[in-house]
Amino acid sequence: MTLKDRLIRLIETGGPIPVSTYMQLALHDRQDGYYATRPGLGQDFITAPETSQVFGELLGLWVVHEWQAIGSPAEFCLVEIGPGRGVLMQDALRMAFVAGGKPFADAMTLYLVEPSPALRDVQVERLAIYEPQFAEQASEVPALPTIILANEYLDCLPARQFRRDGEEWRECVVGLDGDGALAFGLAADGRSAPEGTAQTANCVEVQVGLDILVAELATRAANGLPVHALLIDYGPVDRAPGDSLRAFKDGEQVSPLLAPGETDLTVDVDFGRLKRIATSAGLDVHGPTPQGMFLLGLGAQARLNQLVKANEDDAEAIFNAAQRLIDPKDMGERFKVICLSSKDLPKPAGF
Repeated sequence: MTLKDRLIRLIETGGPIPVSTYMQLALHDRQDGYYATRPGLGQDFITAPETSQVFGELLGLWVVHEWQAIGSPAEFCLVEIGPGRGVLMQDALRMAFVAGGKPFADAMTLYLVEPSPALRDVQVERLAIYEPQFAEQASEVPALPTIILANEYLDCLPARQFRRDGEEWRECVVGLDGDGALAFGLAADGRSAPEGTAQTANCVEVQVGLDILVAELATRAANGLPVHALLIDYGPVDRAPGDSLRAFKDGEQVSPLLAPGETDLTVDVDFGRLKRIATSAGLDVHGPTPQGMFLLGLGAQARLNQLVKANEDDAEAIFNAAQRLIDPKDMGERFKVICLSSKDLPKPAGF
């Protein structure tokens, strides 16, 4: 029985389910979820680390800089949430161990927040020399000074959708049509507009996972632990996302209901809301700023020049790949970088 069959049976038995529940099952179901069984990095979608090594290398330098800025603690946790195939961390640590030397290497314990058994196998193979520790969620990471990286993780957090229906708001659900196929619909009961909803909006999305992440960071900060969380993703900064749920398979956009468990599902991140809840929780917020500007501020051009000079035969390919990261017409403007930090830490590099 496929995940689609199981979802249809679930809906037949208990009625329509919220879009957020559908996303959670389609992406993370332990038996048939996308990330649990067949993650398609490099096939269904390509992330910045897979595009150019410059991305991970610059983040590695950023980690060393922030470790030094918080006093070079003798023990700290470097955490990546949603580490994919481990490419970002491999590039980051290759550069960080050179820049930070033995003191950095001795101080760091690497934690990968990754529930997917399939991806853990790939990460272990790629990052074995760094002896990674695994956690199901960030709260399992030890209470030490912590630096967190998360690239294209927030967009996979399940989103509740609400659509205006006359004077009321109704939650968007996944049910069955007259032929018994999966179909989008609206919950029978209405409710007031979600917090922060513009009066002109017709549809909004709310990711509860943002609140959970901020609460974890705030708890660490309240216990006196230095914390930096560098989050990179796409989404608006001046409004709540509307209906942004999308699915990708083999590099093509398809219907989110086409093949649950076999396609990547994603939504835009509400950076404005993330900034508000983080500030309310007592964290310092830096950004969001466009990815291109952030990487240039970390020395992207200088690193690109070094790579081109050292690899003249592949210079054009190296240049074009790195250019995608910073070009405003490509990933440079669409992707945003935000850093959530403990109060009164030095301003992080790149902002």
